[in-house]
Amino acid sequence: MPAPLPDPSPLDAALSSALGGRTAQAMQKAFGLRTVGDLLSHYPRRYARRGELTALDSLPLGESVTIVAEVLDVRERTMRARRGSILEVRIGDGEGILTLTFFNQAWRSRDLVPGARGIFAGKVGDYRGLRQLAHPDYELFDASHEAVAGVGDAEAQAFARQPIPIYPASASVASWQVQKSVEVVLDTLPPLDDPVPAPVRAELELVPLREALELVHRPEKDRDHLRGRDALRFQEAFVLQSALLQQRALLRTTKATARSARPGGLLERLDAALPFERTSDQVLVGSEIDRDLAADVPMNRLVQGEVGSGKTLVALRAMLAVAESGGQSALLAPTEVLAGQHLRSIVRSLGPDLAAELRPVLLTGQMSTAERRKATLAVVSGQSRIVVGTHALISDAVEFWDLGLVVVDEQHRFGVEQREALRRKGAAPPHVLVLTATPIPRTVAMTVFGDLDVSTITELPAGRQPIESFVVPLADRPGWADRIWQRSAEEIAKGRQVFVVCPAIDAATVEQGEPAAGAGGPEAGSTGSAATDGTAGGAPPSPERASVEAVTALARSLPVLAGARVEPLHGRMSADEKDDVMQRFARGEIDLLVATTVIEVGVDVPNASTMVVLDADRFGISQLHQLRGRVGRGGHPGLCLLVTHAPVDSTARERVDAVAATLDGFELAQVDLELRREGDVLSSLQSGGRSSLRLLRVTTDGDLIGIAREHAAELLDADPSLGEHPALAAAIARRLDDSSRDFMAAG
Repeated sequence: MPAPLPDPSPLDAALSSALGGRTAQAMQKAFGLRTVGDLLSHYPRRYARRGELTALDSLPLGESVTIVAEVLDVRERTMRARRGSILEVRIGDGEGILTLTFFNQAWRSRDLVPGARGIFAGKVGDYRGLRQLAHPDYELFDASHEAVAGVGDAEAQAFARQPIPIYPASASVASWQVQKSVEVVLDTLPPLDDPVPAPVRAELELVPLREALELVHRPEKDRDHLRGRDALRFQEAFVLQSALLQQRALLRTTKATARSARPGGLLERLDAALPFERTSDQVLVGSEIDRDLAADVPMNRLVQGEVGSGKTLVALRAMLAVAESGGQSALLAPTEVLAGQHLRSIVRSLGPDLAAELRPVLLTGQMSTAERRKATLAVVSGQSRIVVGTHALISDAVEFWDLGLVVVDEQHRFGVEQREALRRKGAAPPHVLVLTATPIPRTVAMTVFGDLDVSTITELPAGRQPIESFVVPLADRPGWADRIWQRSAEEIAKGRQVFVVCPAIDAATVEQGEPAAGAGGPEAGSTGSAATDGTAGGAPPSPERASVEAVTALARSLPVLAGARVEPLHGRMSADEKDDVMQRFARGEIDLLVATTVIEVGVDVPNASTMVVLDADRFGISQLHQLRGRVGRGGHPGLCLLVTHAPVDSTARERVDAVAATLDGFELAQVDLELRREGDVLSSLQSGGRSSLRLLRVTTDGDLIGIAREHAAELLDADPSLGEHPALAAAIARRLDDSSRDFMAAG
């Protein structure tokens, strides 16, 4: 068990106790900083020098900037339209010029004299074609040092070369105001206990925490802040990995019921009936799961794999191993469409005899009262060994006879409380298996899922057909719009079926979980695309997002699709309506399905050969990859058309191009990581989880994270409760906010 929380650290002190209430309030309002530790973790974003100037001609209009520059000249002029004067100060970098404008503040000319250098902060504006800062904040460098900096004085030269920390600032709090507050705190900060043990610091040649903070915030030379950042970056990785490994160890102290398959039992019967050989990856991951289930501690395993790689089969085999001992398995799916698909797939895989014995049952929120009562009775009595459902499984009304395994599909769609509520329905802690078709780079897996054992399936089953992917760039090739529908018609004429995916249901309604109008995809900021609205030829005429309603009407009206059976599918339809449409599509009774991303995961229609994604730039890389995985699942080669209006040089277009360039989901996951802001990546995976990283970067610090994990594991093996390492225990507590601690406790 974790040790009791240690005495508060000086870093936990309220900021008001160090700075006074007024300044502390400004810091909290501007940056959300509440404690001394918060302020000292508000690290400089870059460093400037007194002797250097900023490239003024590269400053972006409309953005707040902090720059180093030199005053060129100053002039005061009387305003024509009203009383008063304007003080105009031109500053320069030797090439570009920027004007500082002050209204009725002529007294500033006493400080802002030609030749003076300093730091200037404000929003870049434009006045008659010239860039300016209106009423900027500024702080001039020490004139006495500046005066002698050019005549060989060693102290002055050192002063000129000393890095100036430039902090993330706001309109109300300038960088140097943050700097002064940090200096006040550092001047009064007592000694700090370092969460990284001294032997580890010595081995890695890292400075202690107190010294690292000084070097980062008050460096005398460049090497100082680099050394400080090295130490603080490792500390961040070490504390995070210690927290994850401690939680993992805590889970293993609880007792679970061991579940093992019997010779000649249910699992062997399933394997014998499979019409194909399992891939080597499926066999390997299956053996890892079998070993976990046979132990008397709860399994807590993440299985990641490409779309169509066989994760559901791996999960089904685990369910049968649990059923051998009389236990039940619950599969939690994010949508009713996917839950229904999972149930049908499980029943089909089991065959009539095993299905009759195990009685798989579906439980969703939109079932009738009578259907739910019948399903709930089968679950509580133990007659049903396999239960598939949505959030309805979490309801207080649902009780299990002997819940032995929880399978969470597409775990990032669920919150911490939902997963934990289902797990608590077991009399003993059930085993947990998490599935994701979103490939996760190794460093992200260590950072976000470090408390889970991770298995990976990369090998696709034999018979999967290749998928050709093409970008349809309507911004520069508007004439290609007609070809989208012609190509779809050609596939339908061959007896195949087509998916068309839109981000919105109608002009006013975005599908739940999709980006709003004008926003980028859920995984990166992007600007708009176009909607097809029924105009002749199908060329999208406006930047509005494509909608199921408009595209369905368009497809039904196009001569090239005359006779094609076109139907819509979206999240606003009832469960029965959605299920009916999907089953008809699966039976080949619908030729072209216009849908939102309700078909993103799990939908299996082998005869579907073509995936058209309209406004592809509005979706993230992993979404596009999963949508593409809906085709090429039968005997026909797959075709994916990614339709976009995004300009060729935009990040949104770069995402779409990346997906078209490769079918390797793990390669795309790395591209995704590089294109997106890191916080977006982590937050989309952790569902209300851990607080954001400060200096650590999963894109570049993979080796460092691995080293930190090794040292954390060694320390926790020797001191699981951290009783001998109170500073590390305190750092873990400080690192995680309340919601994060809930996340960690939920596993």
